[in-house]
Amino acid sequence: MDDLRLGLLLNAVSPAVGGVLVRGEKGTAKSTAVRALAALMPSVDVVPGCRFSCDPATADPACPDGPHEPGPGVSRAARTVELPVGASEDRLVGALDIERALSEGKKAFEPGLLADAHRGVLYVDEVNLLHDHLVDLLLDAAAMGASYVEREGVSVRHAARFLLVGTMNPEEGELRPQLLDRFGLTVEVAASREPDQRVEVVRRRLAYDEDPAAFAGRWAAEEQALRERIATARALLPSVRLGDGALRQIAAVCAAFEVDGMRADIVTARTATALAAWAGRTEVLAEDVRQAALLALPHRRRRNPFDAPGLDEDKLDDTLEEFGGGDDDPDPDGPGGPDGGGPDGQPTQDGQDGQDFQDFQDGAPPSGSPERSAAPSVPGTRAEADGEADRDGDPEGTAEEPAQDTAGGPRPRARGTSSDADATEDGEAASGADSEQSAVGAAEPFRTRMLSVPGLGEGAAGRRSRARTAHGRTTGARRPQGALTKLHLAATVQAAAPHQHARGRRGPGLVVRRDDLRQAVREGREGNLVLFVVDASGSMAARQRMTAVKGAVLSLLLDAYQRRDKVGLVTFRGSEAALALPPTSSVEAGAARLEKLPTGGRTPLAAGLLKAREVLRIERLRDPSRRPLLVVVTDGRATAAGSGGPVTGRGGRSAVMGAAARSGQSGASAASAPEAGTQPRDPFAQAQRAARLLAAEGTASVVVDCESGPVRLGMAGSLAAGLGGTAVTLDELRADSVAALVRDVQGPRRAA
Repeated sequence: MDDLRLGLLLNAVSPAVGGVLVRGEKGTAKSTAVRALAALMPSVDVVPGCRFSCDPATADPACPDGPHEPGPGVSRAARTVELPVGASEDRLVGALDIERALSEGKKAFEPGLLADAHRGVLYVDEVNLLHDHLVDLLLDAAAMGASYVEREGVSVRHAARFLLVGTMNPEEGELRPQLLDRFGLTVEVAASREPDQRVEVVRRRLAYDEDPAAFAGRWAAEEQALRERIATARALLPSVRLGDGALRQIAAVCAAFEVDGMRADIVTARTATALAAWAGRTEVLAEDVRQAALLALPHRRRRNPFDAPGLDEDKLDDTLEEFGGGDDDPDPDGPGGPDGGGPDGQPTQDGQDGQDFQDFQDGAPPSGSPERSAAPSVPGTRAEADGEADRDGDPEGTAEEPAQDTAGGPRPRARGTSSDADATEDGEAASGADSEQSAVGAAEPFRTRMLSVPGLGEGAAGRRSRARTAHGRTTGARRPQGALTKLHLAATVQAAAPHQHARGRRGPGLVVRRDDLRQAVREGREGNLVLFVVDASGSMAARQRMTAVKGAVLSLLLDAYQRRDKVGLVTFRGSEAALALPPTSSVEAGAARLEKLPTGGRTPLAAGLLKAREVLRIERLRDPSRRPLLVVVTDGRATAAGSGGPVTGRGGRSAVMGAAARSGQSGASAASAPEAGTQPRDPFAQAQRAARLLAAEGTASVVVDCESGPVRLGMAGSLAAGLGGTAVTLDELRADSVAALVRDVQGPRRAA
């Protein structure tokens, strides 16, 4: 936890660093560490009765509770304010009483969480799951040190300076690069693999549960030492000198790693200065720049959502060495040199120049605890964490391996024909129903055409399909349901105008009652659940089509990331279908599953569609407002009967007919079915029946036709007709294709 503790403490020393984003797996005490920081923060003096925690020494002249009379303040502990994932905009920034503003002309303002967190800590758990517009508001306030609330021409401003800390589990989805850049530092957290450390964690937790007061008392001296050291570092911070040599190193490092913009340089400089103050020095050294870069740059190097954060430490050391040294660098033999130590020139343990981040120098843990002997050094921990991230999260790790030609090789081709259909059938027969070929890499992703769900939804805000949302263009007005959030001024005046005489209006003011208020109805875009159903059978391996198919799906995943969708992945091959990725907000997980996807065997198309139907049924129960978009990636061939397991647990005919009965399907669909008790022998007929089930349930669908070669059977088009959707070829999927006109996916037609 060295990086996490260091990042939090540096922000406590210098809030200008810009906060900390803590990334890590579940169950690693991220929230516990953040909540513990408040006890170490120095107490603050506030104006008595001020809801915005103004400092009596420098009161905010624009404070909504002001102006404040000069006088002594009241001391209180710094607050830790938590922002829940489901918080509204009004709960975050505050709310204006529109009724009083219209009828009385008064700015009646109820402060939000930003006001509560002023001069304290604002903690956002699962920040990657927070709505984007809330994250934007949060980061804007953190950057400007003030919050602005605008409602129909009524405006309120108040100070909002706080230490921002966010935690997230990357498995649940990443933040956009633009939002990542707004966090000053990022640290990776992983559970220790050392048995001794894990034993100590359990021992301390059990000791706390047994007697919380005694446990807190055991560490009171160490916490007090840390509290005093933070106060000392804060006092020393204005005296720390950032020389031209250190600035050149910072600029060179940021340029070498090709980070966008200048925020990285500024944050690295502030972090290096805070590191020097934390070590008790008044001069920034190269080691401060190195440690600052390790904390401030990794998350700023992502070029697309599938890149894992990380930093090449060898490249960092080479850059620092190349641009190291300068006329203003301290004397190497002096107090601040590599052989020196703290401000008194005394050498420190392990030559860390007073930065004993393991034991925090002034407050070492009691003997017997594992921090001294078992905890790795900060650089080592960082390197190990980055290595784990690269191995687990970087989809390019496997893409760099040489692709294997799974379509060619020893497998014989069809006799005397170059037809794609014959080659496919022969390839499937040779590979067998259950054979598995090694995964191939994906082609280069491209910008895809717009695919959307028809109609008007009411799902979570996003960028794909039309929906009623809290933000967007105003399309109408209605009576508010609950608290009024977006006033429709014209409709409110229109509702109140006929009653002015009856209400005894005598002056120029408008007499407005609560029943007159009207909520603005707005239309924007929503995010959808994009469920990919990918054909991984042997037919897709023919002519190396799988490389192009993976490139297309990867492009659609990128599009889903940009449009704030949830994604899921169903694959089918051999004799069954599998849910490779349950619906999630993490498109990175989808890319990783796709990269490792093998091919081979026959094509159980019906099983894939029925599996998708079952997944969508469950998701409708979990999130009924999020509309699905089914994307089937196949050549349309079906060479194996589906198992039907996803629907009823029984085979073929019983699965399809049982599902049809539950969906109320009749008429043409029922007429086309074989007699009861018989097993359909045509796998494609099974697939068509499964497609009609999805269409009857109103599932918007699109089929990406992967068929290639001079002879094409057009079976993907027939499948799209059964789904009531649209078929597009791989070429038409490209946004820059002549045939790729932006249009909605055709809505499915319900059976008569």
